[in-house]
Amino acid sequence: MTDTQTLTERKKSNGPIARWFAMLWADKFAFFAALFLLIVVLCALFGPLLLDAVATKQNLRGRNAPPFDITRGWLYVLGADALGRPLLARVVVAAQNTMLVAAAAVLASSVVGTALGLIAGYSRASAAQWIMRLGDVIMSFPSLLLAVIVLYMLEPSVANIVLVLAITRIPIYLRTTRAEVLEVRERMFVQAAKVMGASHWRIVFCHILPVIFPTLVTIATLDFAFVMLAESSLSFLGIGIQAPQITWGLMVAQGRPYLTNAWWLSFWPGLAIILTTLSLNLLSNWLRIALDPTQRWRLEMGGRKHG
Repeated sequence: MTDTQTLTERKKSNGPIARWFAMLWADKFAFFAALFLLIVVLCALFGPLLLDAVATKQNLRGRNAPPFDITRGWLYVLGADALGRPLLARVVVAAQNTMLVAAAAVLASSVVGTALGLIAGYSRASAAQWIMRLGDVIMSFPSLLLAVIVLYMLEPSVANIVLVLAITRIPIYLRTTRAEVLEVRERMFVQAAKVMGASHWRIVFCHILPVIFPTLVTIATLDFAFVMLAESSLSFLGIGIQAPQITWGLMVAQGRPYLTNAWWLSFWPGLAIILTTLSLNLLSNWLRIALDPTQRWRLEMGGRKHG
């Protein structure tokens, strides 16, 4: 029996969830990256409900308590900050604001950028050129510098940070979507849909968008990491989310004055940022292969060999 026949029989016998899990297991780096991201998401969802009171309770007797000292309790395994609050609880609680800002900014920028890109790529009217010029104007400003300028003029808040970061990321989806649409709209299945009398809306959303969607998902995964780093940078500069709210970037900034004698105040939230960003990059590389029908066989073969 050939490998092609074996893969076909496995696809028929296994459900879609099992097939995707097998492909994920075939790439061990992507598997552990997805597992780590799942833990981060669970911390963001349930961490504040379970540990919010502990993360904000001060204990001046435990100021800058060193890590790996569990005599005070397991929550102090990562040490305590300058006010004696356990760092483990604060890192878990801070995941919510960090993930919320990044997810909202990526969702808003991807929806708006994709919609504008579909119009600019499919329409031949002059409005398409105006849309592209708008994207060029936004891209002419460095995204982080534009965010710093706007947030200095506006009050630092979650809504303003999401708005600024979303605007700066719109051109990424706009230009990518337009380039993909310009290529896909000339394919035979699109021309056949036009001949059969399909409306423009049906062609765009039922024939073109599903083809370019895997590319947009891969870009959004990478962009999530960039937006998270941008939010952490803004919080580190003091113009992001303000106390008493917590983000990983704000925790790094709060620990900066104590780097010489209490390095763990900035190390653990910084490590969380690094591991999350690395996991997103590994997962996006897996998605690029898994969502491409011409390359997916490599993961399916790997899953069969390990299965």
